Amino acid sequence: MTERIWLKSYPPGVPADIDPTLYPSLVALLEESFSKYADRTAYSFMGRDLSYAQTDALSRSLAGYLQGLGLVKGDRVAIMMPNVPQYPVAVAAILRAGMVVVNVNPLYTPRELEHQLKDSGAKAIVILENFAAVLSQCIKATPVEHVVLCAMGDQLGLLKGTIVNYVVRNVKKMVPAFELPAAVRFNDAVAKGGRSGFKPQTLQADDVAVLQYTGGTTGVAKGAVLLHRNVIANTLQSEAWNQPVMDAVPKSEQATTVCALPLYHIFAFTVGMMLSMRTGGKLLLIPNPRDIPAVLKELSKHTVHSLPAVNTLFNALANHPDFNTVDWSHLKLSLGGGTAVQGAVAKLWLEKTGCPICEGYGLSETSPSAACNPPTDKGFSASIGVPIPSTIFRLLDDDGHDVPPGQPGEIAIKGPQVMAGYWQRPDETAKVMTPDGFFKSGDIGTMDERGYFRIVDRKKDMILVSGFNVYPNEIEDVVGRLEGVLECACVGVADEKSGEAVKLVIVKKNPDLSEAQVRAYCKANLTGYKQPKTIEFRADLPKTPVGKILRRELRDKK
Repeated sequence: MTERIWLKSYPPGVPADIDPTLYPSLVALLEESFSKYADRTAYSFMGRDLSYAQTDALSRSLAGYLQGLGLVKGDRVAIMMPNVPQYPVAVAAILRAGMVVVNVNPLYTPRELEHQLKDSGAKAIVILENFAAVLSQCIKATPVEHVVLCAMGDQLGLLKGTIVNYVVRNVKKMVPAFELPAAVRFNDAVAKGGRSGFKPQTLQADDVAVLQYTGGTTGVAKGAVLLHRNVIANTLQSEAWNQPVMDAVPKSEQATTVCALPLYHIFAFTVGMMLSMRTGGKLLLIPNPRDIPAVLKELSKHTVHSLPAVNTLFNALANHPDFNTVDWSHLKLSLGGGTAVQGAVAKLWLEKTGCPICEGYGLSETSPSAACNPPTDKGFSASIGVPIPSTIFRLLDDDGHDVPPGQPGEIAIKGPQVMAGYWQRPDETAKVMTPDGFFKSGDIGTMDERGYFRIVDRKKDMILVSGFNVYPNEIEDVVGRLEGVLECACVGVADEKSGEAVKLVIVKKNPDLSEAQVRAYCKANLTGYKQPKTIEFRADLPKTPVGKILRRELRDKK
């Protein structure tokens, strides 16, 4: 077993290990907080606060509704929404009912949504009406039998809610026409569940809590099976790691975290929602992080202590003219994850806020946090930091043996936050799990004498766009079906804004095929971050003697 030399780099007070058995289930964690912090604000959204007690009552009623549909323990329920209060309510309801949360990207196309609903076997979905048109196009091909339909204004009170819904539907025209005749409105479902009552379930630490979908080597999204104990462990690991700086929040202030990253992304799910719930914090729900003026306007109304974000968001905020309308002097933790933080962005952020970006590292398969820089470090290391409590990293060669000190190797991770495997994919699970329980990340790293790790390359051809995984095989599979395409290849290229961007190279079968046609097709079949930024037409593609496309050559040729 690897000696944990990184422990000497831990800040004072951070334990080497956490107790992952502290709660028997995530429900126990949630219910402790509902009781302990009942009068505190749990979520703040568009000027409206939702207390822990209200979240408790709403989720209990929604859990009763789900059970009343005949759904049973272990059934999968999908959530397809941006950051609105119904999201955390639905998560608590699904877990309390003994069911499994399936996080879905609300920007998915019908093709992507159909795959995930079929693969997970989801029997119900809680969805914002803005995205219902996508569901209506594929629902017949999925096992979904029940739809709970949410609107932006559901939790904003009668007057404000009515106005917000009117603007969203009729002024901004953000709700395309859809047909889901059997759908039940969120507030109606809550009312019905409140009347029928809720039957608490007995849950174990090894029960499945979340299916978190991530791309695979095959390009087909597969569900990382996160057990209750995995998410509990990562919540407690994150709490222990952040404690040295979060302890500095005055007792008279409620620790407030900005949730601008989408809750369907495991980073926001665990390090935003679950951690805030565990610590009795307030979570500011930001529904559209791309609207930087609106984000800054919302932040200017609050005392902000913690901001988990990706490089692009830190950059966009710091460079916006309205940046100083926010009082950043209370910020204790700027947590960078999802993708590499750029040195220039880290420097600017520190200059403007006085709070350094603390870069971390993780994957859907690790719930997600696995390593992080100490939040007490003022300098920017350009590394992913050190493994967090109860976590062990090894660097392996292609044969699965430890590499000599100072040599690069594939980062393999062991800890209580590591997934149980991929949903119904024992073959894919076997590819990434070692016999002794290490998860092979696909990232090539090095370790220095202090135990700090640095990523130097990627073993797989994955592209990381603003913290989201894009798998070339999926893009190639989709574009290859377009009439007029003979063959195609997809690579990641450096991009100032998103870290990496998708570059698509096509060999035409039909000389009349245009870039506009390809873009329109990609828009219909691929969610935004997967769409190619650059499209290039070539006479042929570079290949090995056996015909394998040489993606690296396409990357190197600008």
